[in-house]
Amino acid sequence: MSFSSQAKAELCQPRPDKKCCAVAESYGVLLYCNTFSPREIRIITSSPDFAQRLPRLFKRAFGLGFDRLPPAGAAGKQSFVITEPVKLRRIFDAFGAEIDASLSHHVNFGVLEEDCCRASFIRGAFLAGGSVTDPAKRYHLELATPHRSVSRETVSLLLDMGFSPKETQRSGNSLLYFKKADAIADFFTSIGAPVTAMNVMTAKVDKEMRNTVTRQINCDSANADKTVTAAQEQLDAIRRLARVWGLDALPDPLKDAALLRIANPAASLSDLALLSIPPVSKSCLSHRLKKIMTLAEQAEAGNKTAGETV
Repeated sequence: MSFSSQAKAELCQPRPDKKCCAVAESYGVLLYCNTFSPREIRIITSSPDFAQRLPRLFKRAFGLGFDRLPPAGAAGKQSFVITEPVKLRRIFDAFGAEIDASLSHHVNFGVLEEDCCRASFIRGAFLAGGSVTDPAKRYHLELATPHRSVSRETVSLLLDMGFSPKETQRSGNSLLYFKKADAIADFFTSIGAPVTAMNVMTAKVDKEMRNTVTRQINCDSANADKTVTAAQEQLDAIRRLARVWGLDALPDPLKDAALLRIANPAASLSDLALLSIPPVSKSCLSHRLKKIMTLAEQAEAGNKTAGETV
């Protein structure tokens, strides 16, 4: 089952008991379904939970049933149809719309005066025309309707509810969408799907933790690469000094630092400082190794007197 199907399954669990909310949810379903016209209502869904909810929802909201239902035990896409004129008129009347004069659909905000009804309307819109991507992959929730005016008016409704959706057009449909985990989680919480909201936030936390670990690994790897590179440069300098002057020509502090590096070619400066006898600070050991590298350059240039100035 997809993440979107799981979200719709959770939204379909509560019974549509309150009539005003049943009407509001049905309103959202109709404005975001496949066909809502004076001649026909056609709702097509692949969600078995939504398919089970629809007959109860319309019975509670309008006191009527569908003219055509999916066959018993049907799988895949299921179609619910109303074509009887008396039923269509009753539905239009419930939303304060003139069935004979409706050229385009608009949201009648008078049907959605209560907070619970606004949430029910958005729940119906998502059940009929919404989808959400698995948050483990990416964050994307959208509501699609063929009615541009409805989409614009739904934006106003969502703004009143504290949301700021983006808008676009795709394949003749008007889309509202969210691309942030927090907004998607709040959206599901507000329309009655707290488990889905929690799953979105859990996926966000998991992603952030993985990203943090990856950054730390990359940082540690970069630091390790720097340590190895620096150690190799120091070893090269020590070999050049040993070849030209011999390490016995170095003062004891520099000679000890050189021998310590030879014995511990992959150790960090901090580790080398602790291994020194007696222990020295990291900055002190760094200064000695830099001095060795300077002397190596001078030795190769033939400056034999450099050792006397140490």
